[in-house]
Amino acid sequence: MSAPTTENGATPVVEEPPDTGARHKLTTVTGLAALSLDAMASVAYGPEAVVLVLAAAGGYGIGFTLPVTLAIAGLLAVLVASYRQVIAAFPDGGGSYAVAKAHLGRRTSLVAAGSLVLDYVLNVAVAVTAGVAALTSALPELYGDRLWICLAVLVLITGVNLRGIVDSARVFIAPTAVFIGAILVLIVVGLFRDAPVSTAASDGHASVLTDNATTVGALLLLKAFASGCSALTGVEAIANAVPSFRAPAARRAMRAEVALGALLGVMLIGLSVLISRFGLQPVEGVTVLAQLADASLGHNWAFYVVQFATMVLLALSANTSFGGLPVLLKLLARDNCLPHVFGLKADRQVHRHGVVWLAVVSAALLVFSAGDTNTLVPLFAIGVFVGFTIAQTGMVLHWRRERGPKWAAKAVLNGLGAVLTGVSAVVVTATKFHDGAWLIVIALPVLVLAFEAVHRAYGRIGERLGVGRIPEPPHRERSLVLVPVSSLTRLTSEALTAAVSLGDEVRAVTVCHPDPEDVAATEALERDWALWNPGVPLVRLPSERRSLGRPITAYVRDLAATEPGTRVTVLVPEAEPEHLWQRALQNQRGAVVAHAVRRDTNAVVCRLRFRC
Repeated sequence: MSAPTTENGATPVVEEPPDTGARHKLTTVTGLAALSLDAMASVAYGPEAVVLVLAAAGGYGIGFTLPVTLAIAGLLAVLVASYRQVIAAFPDGGGSYAVAKAHLGRRTSLVAAGSLVLDYVLNVAVAVTAGVAALTSALPELYGDRLWICLAVLVLITGVNLRGIVDSARVFIAPTAVFIGAILVLIVVGLFRDAPVSTAASDGHASVLTDNATTVGALLLLKAFASGCSALTGVEAIANAVPSFRAPAARRAMRAEVALGALLGVMLIGLSVLISRFGLQPVEGVTVLAQLADASLGHNWAFYVVQFATMVLLALSANTSFGGLPVLLKLLARDNCLPHVFGLKADRQVHRHGVVWLAVVSAALLVFSAGDTNTLVPLFAIGVFVGFTIAQTGMVLHWRRERGPKWAAKAVLNGLGAVLTGVSAVVVTATKFHDGAWLIVIALPVLVLAFEAVHRAYGRIGERLGVGRIPEPPHRERSLVLVPVSSLTRLTSEALTAAVSLGDEVRAVTVCHPDPEDVAATEALERDWALWNPGVPLVRLPSERRSLGRPITAYVRDLAATEPGTRVTVLVPEAEPEHLWQRALQNQRGAVVAHAVRRDTNAVVCRLRFRC
């Protein structure tokens, strides 16, 4: 079959639709997989954190697991509803940072941003170490290599995210679905199964119930609530990364937020019901989730599916940070609070510098903690509650100013969220302060000061560049080009040819040191120069020390003083070998000169690379 032709016989050109980048953006399902792993995986340690605190009051205290979890689920419902409103009001992403910047001022927004940055970084380290801890619990012989395994998992997640957020979401859909399905099956089966007397998972392990049980007071319940609130980290990630969704981005992000809240709430409450129904006790060396799986499903292949799915999802839940933090860093860079390089995107809509920075800092945390989860957990979840509180407070002011339909009800909802999360932030910080949370109390102001320092630096640069002002019209000035030379070669000829094409006047300069050998070489160069006669004068620059850059920069400064109105350009010729390994043979004279001139003068530096 022949191709269609036009009336004159030519084959028409079929234009491909422009690539809008939609294929590199998230749907509701892939957004849930890419940005909710942190929150989903928290069901593995959230209920356990509550049980471990309540165990101080013995078996009677563990009976309060469900009421505490219901309080956490209520706070989750408020947060999900509030962040749906944040997504609708701020579709450009940024979450609490964007809200605070619009309604609470720049400094408050930087506090929100700093708290989220700290929590995102900690989430990566905690997620990876927790996942590897689950692995080493099943395979104890790997325990000594847990740090290297943590770093290998981090490299894997970073590599996947450098390919694009959509690719990472596709990779993580299957393990997310398996984990959610396994937990829901565990809950349903457990609700209809008789409570076992003991479980195979806990047999032979010592109970961690305290012998000196305390009474269940308000302080103990608050501490249990604070520990269980670690299950709420990651709820804000979707609101931070709204631009990563396909159009209509806000609507897709809101659906993903609701789906996340519903699934997380059902799993948290369901597991807590089973803890109370089975009367489980925390035992050393066995997680509460493992005990629940054993009690509900039996110690068979289904038990190992739950354990393996939990291990994989815990390790991969670091992906939430890789999806949300680079977008936040881009917004900070756009507002001149971070280097502008964080705002650049690669071909696959990846904020590559943000991904790499997150990986490097997380690797440092893993090395610092030696791959131990318990070292990092006390630092976790504090920053995110600070962000929650700021976001809800800002949304109250947003609705008061906008006064749209049902604005009062929306403001009340956000106000309630601000009060609840504010109290939670105080409780979480106070209860974890002596366990290491004081580091976050110090790190957050330091990070905000760093943002401020970057912002001031960009302000000074913008003032000097006259950003926002109409500049003077361009005008021609006399141009002088200096060419550093050390010998007479083809490279010298190429450099002078380029120089005479650039400037009104060209001068070659050579540095002469006082030792006899160097003086003799300089005199030989001057004789050869006179015989060659390129039409460019050769200027000898004496140097008392074995320095190359300083004499040239001193000469440039003298020219600026004696010949005002002259634009000086230093053209640095460099030989660049064809093969990469041969570049180690270079003497780096050109780099030394270029660095010195750039650092100490206002001259323009050009580096002429000659392939050889």
